[in-house]
Amino acid sequence: MFTSIQSEIMKLLVRNLDRNTTEAELRSLFEAYGKVQSCTVVTEVYTGKSKGFGFVEMPSPGESKAAMKNLNNREVGSNRIRVKRATPEPDAPQ
Repeated sequence: MFTSIQSEIMKLLVRNLDRNTTEAELRSLFEAYGKVQSCTVVTEVYTGKSKGFGFVEMPSPGESKAAMKNLNNREVGSNRIRVKRATPEPDAPQ
């Protein structure tokens, strides 16, 4: 039963984030469409500054799709974000 729940989690890639967008702000955007399991803004190792993209994991595919549809191309901060389903890189370990 646990594995079937895991397979339903949808990981979303959020690109073109304003460099000042925080994880709390990103989480809040997506929580308007459902439960957010995790939220991460990717940062540079040495400076700790945002790289302009992040990931959001939502356990409900329906809520994830609603978030993608409604948030893709939406203006957040000074940028229009792009939201799509994250796909693993070909060389990434499984």
